[in-house]
Parts: sequence; C-alpha cells; structure tokens
Amino acid sequence: MDLSIYLKPNDEPQPLPALAEDLARLTGLEIYPRSIIAARNALFALGKKGVEKNLILVSNQAQPGIEGTSQSVEHGLTVTVAPTHAANAAALRALLPHLRPRRLGLQTSAGMGDRLGLATPGHIRATRGTGVAPILAQQSMRENARTGRTPQQVIDDAMWGVFQEGWLEGYGADADHLKTTEHIDQCVAAGYTFFTIDPGDHVDNSAHTDPVPVLASRIDAEFPWEDLEITHEELHELYLDKTFTVEGFQISFPPEVLVRAAMKYGRAIAHTVRMYRHLSSLTDNFELEVSVDETETVTSPAEHFFIASMLKRSGVKWVSLAPRYVGEFEKGVDYIGNMEAFENSLAQHAAIARHVGPYKLSIHSGSDKFSIYPAFARLTKGVVHLKTAGTSYLEALRVIARVKPELFREILALAIDRYPTDRATYHVSARLENVPDPSTVPDEYLDRYLGQFDARQVLHVTYGSALDAYGDAIIQTLREHEEAYYDVLEIHFRKHLQPFAQRQPGT
Repeated sequence: MDLSIYLKPNDEPQPLPALAEDLARLTGLEIYPRSIIAARNALFALGKKGVEKNLILVSNQAQPGIEGTSQSVEHGLTVTVAPTHAANAAALRALLPHLRPRRLGLQTSAGMGDRLGLATPGHIRATRGTGVAPILAQQSMRENARTGRTPQQVIDDAMWGVFQEGWLEGYGADADHLKTTEHIDQCVAAGYTFFTIDPGDHVDNSAHTDPVPVLASRIDAEFPWEDLEITHEELHELYLDKTFTVEGFQISFPPEVLVRAAMKYGRAIAHTVRMYRHLSSLTDNFELEVSVDETETVTSPAEHFFIASMLKRSGVKWVSLAPRYVGEFEKGVDYIGNMEAFENSLAQHAAIARHVGPYKLSIHSGSDKFSIYPAFARLTKGVVHLKTAGTSYLEALRVIARVKPELFREILALAIDRYPTDRATYHVSARLENVPDPSTVPDEYLDRYLGQFDARQVLHVTYGSALDAYGDAIIQTLREHEEAYYDVLEIHFRKHLQPFAQRQPGT
C-alpha cells in the first residue's frame, strides 16, 4: 500500500487504525492500532517487540527533534523507529498538541494516580464514553520519593499511554499535594497544568478544641494579619456575628466560630496565597486546587466559607477545593461513617462552592468510596473532582496474584512485615491479625486478598517498600501481561466513574 496518500498537512490528528498491518510489515513491530494517526505530513504510531515499545514515524520530510533509526522505503517515504525516552516524548508533544496536558475547567473530572507508570491505557479505556475529563498524570512528591520517579517521568509515562490509546479528548496533569515553592518550580518545568496546594502543615488542629479565651488571647500575635492584608477590625467587620444565607442554609459566625476558624486555618490560608502568587509568577497555564483534607479535624461549613471567602479576598483563583469531610476517608476502602450526616454536611459544602465560586468539590482519598459517589454527583450537580491514587497499584497486584502467585506471596509477606512502619503517614485502621494467613490460601484464591479490608490497606500503604524490593519484577510482569492489567483497570475504574458519567456540570 502507498502510505504517502495518508500524509496530510493537517494539524488535527486523523486516526487510522486500519494501517496496523502495513506498519507492522514495514517495521517488524506489533502495532497498537489506536495509536496510528496522520498529522503534519506524517504517520505516527506506537509499536512493540516483546515488552519494549517504540515510536514509529512515517514521512516524506524530516520531523524535528525525533531521535531514532531511519530507513528509506517505497514511495519516497522514510520510516523512523525511535525509543520512548524523555527527549522523544518532549519532541512528540511539540509536534502533537493533543499529547500535552491541558486545563479542564469545571468539567466533571477524575484524577487517576499511576504509581507504576503503566496504567494510563486502562484508565483511558474506563473513561471512554463517560464524559468525565481525566487527569492521567497525577503524583505527589511523597509518592515520587517512594516510587523513585520524577515529575517529568510521570508526565512522560502518561503521555505515552495517551498516544498508545489514541486519546484525542484532552487530559490534565496534577502536581499533587505541593508544600513548597521548590516543588512548584519542578512541576511547572515538567508541564503540569493542575497544582494541588497542601497547606495542612499550617493548619492548627488544636484550635478545634482549645478554650475560646485561650484562642482569643493568641489571635493578635498568631493570625497572619500582614500576609492576608487585613486588620482585626476588618476581620470583625467581615464576619463577626454575621449570618450568610447560602442556598437556604445559614452560615453564622458568632465569636466562638470566628476565632476557631481564624486560628485553625489562618496560617494555612496565608501559605496558600504565597504558593498561588509564586505559581502565578511562573505561568498562567494552570489550575489550582486547595486541599485541607489531610487534617485531624473536620472542616465545618462555616470554616469552608471562611477559607474560600478569605482566599477570594486575597485574589486567589482556584478550580477545586478539598475540605476534610464528615466521616472517615481511609486509603483503599469504602467510606466509613453515617451517611445521613455526611449528605447533610456535603449539601452545605456544595452550596458554598457554588456561592463563593463556582468551583469543584474534590474528593481526596477518593479510591473505592463507592457508597458516596451517587451523593457527590447529585449534590454537587457534577461540579466535582474525584482523586484516586493507590487503587491502580492494588489492581496491579491483583494481576500479579493471578499470573505470578509466587511473586505476590513475597510482596504480601513484605507488606505484613513493613505495615507497622509504613502506615505512619497514612490514615488507615487495618489490623494485621485480621489478614488471612497466606499459608492457608491456595494460589487460585490469592486475588481475594484485594477484596479483604485489612489486607487491602496493608498492601496499599506498603507500596514504597514493595517497589524498593520487587519493583523490577512487578514492572516486568505487568508489561508481559499488559492487557490483563488494562482489563482489571477498566472494570475497576468504570465502577468509579459511572456514578458521575455524562452529567453536565451544574445540572
């Protein structure tokens, strides 16, 4: 076949999956059909031999920046086979704009953390047809440290997955739980478009319970008056003894409520303002998320209103906010708590987000919280962001339990040994004595560990230790069984996304 007839000077990529056999003949590689697109007078595709993947480029003219091995073929064309390294990832993003992360606005969205760099095709398959906008590159600096990956590698791995699946509908990239300006600098350089500011270290949880006279005696010296460019009198004028009507809800600030909100969150608000201004000085191609979920105490509706209105007064613009909700959002398992109390509180949080914003409410530690997704979709009217991280790693272990049980047993033994230490930075309640004894579980039932509460959390929080010890074997196994991995991810994430599917924000 004369492939030159498909070379068009178009900027909009045209999918051409039917050309897989022709490209396989030219390159000797197995071609991912969905990856084949025509754009910029060239054909682009991804192929593999064994587990090694390569970029394929067919053109009658040079394409800038692509480093690979080229050969001339029929009809005046040149075929280039190139490695999927960082330089070629950057060059490909320059050539094909749809491979660059972008801003998602108020679309219903979901973040899909990928600690192994292999999950994006499965995430995309789950997303197709749902109307949910995906954030496909998402990792915190804590996760980067434990996985040994850089912010740039996270972006690149997601991009190759987007390319492999022929996903043309756009995706975001979340620099998650940022605490320092240095971390912002790294993530701006890597091309992130969504920045989650975590001011949790600046939240004063003691203000939730300290006596009011004690808080009142501290506020003059400890509230960040200069940073927030506000005086004591102005703060009182804005809030003290005021009642705000928000979609029928009454948000009131008697003296006790105001002093607790100011002392609990004042320094966190000031830190967020500093981080936002630093980010704004570097780029205007970003969206901000504010996260106060990793705190010891619940964020009340009045505290949410205080945080949001103070941020707005300081000129901060954000697209989503994650309060600390009522109930327990433990890692890797469903919501724990009273559903009626949760929904009553959530209705007020959603109303505040519409009133002060609009902005999305964000569900952090959102993996596997299936019981609350319908309420979130309904009460936020689709103006919501779901954030998941470790659940994709657990699905990877499900595959390993099925295809390489001896490796899974080693990972499980290590997890049991490391859990008392590794759990320290996570909110979990699993007990080791409740984890089924591996010696009593036959190989064919090992994947049931992924459905058992305690085992699931033990495996979830020990991923760093598991990757240190078995990372190469885990990655190799998943590459050898990539379709099995994509299949379990698609099933698992469809369950996450369906409650939010096809809901237009605001309806």
